[in-house]
Amino acid sequence: MVDAKSAAERVSALAGHYHTGRFGAKGVNGAAGVVLADVHGLVLHQVAAWPQTIDAVGSAAASAVGAKSAPGPGAAATGKTGSLLRIEPLKWLVYATLAPSLPVEQGVILDLSHSRTHVRIHGDQAVALLNRHLPLDLRENSFPVGAVASTAFHHCGVILWRSGEGYELFLPRGFALALWEMLVESAQQFGVEVV
Repeated sequence: MVDAKSAAERVSALAGHYHTGRFGAKGVNGAAGVVLADVHGLVLHQVAAWPQTIDAVGSAAASAVGAKSAPGPGAAATGKTGSLLRIEPLKWLVYATLAPSLPVEQGVILDLSHSRTHVRIHGDQAVALLNRHLPLDLRENSFPVGAVASTAFHHCGVILWRSGEGYELFLPRGFALALWEMLVESAQQFGVEVV
């Protein structure tokens, strides 16, 4: 297995189309209502268990990120070395660190690092922007920090995680540019800063 530091350097799917700066309307008090960022250096692994091994695989995945336990469906746990996102009943995403080694009898691991583009969205109008594109209830009591959802963005499967830094959106690489352009264009109504 290749460690995260020696992995091949990836070029973002947004390269050549990513323009930093302020665009659109002026936000409240002159601040941008939405801040968008293409987050580089994504390390993301999908870990899937068999029904009879879910507890063992969950424990191994939690240990890999330094969390006390694996989160339940639709939730995330953050540990010392990364985060663990429960995206489906038998699957997690290991974010920012390598996945644990598993015998095939327990589960399987798939490296998604090269196949996704990671976009971070925050700001006072981040929820308003996301609600224009995602069929999710993003109100605080329905989607608090630590919530995770597999959802659709214009008929394209994406994953949304609300981390402590904002909304983390994992886009399929082949659709990332088109979805990014939609985000930037629709965020201009709130005032957007691309960093």
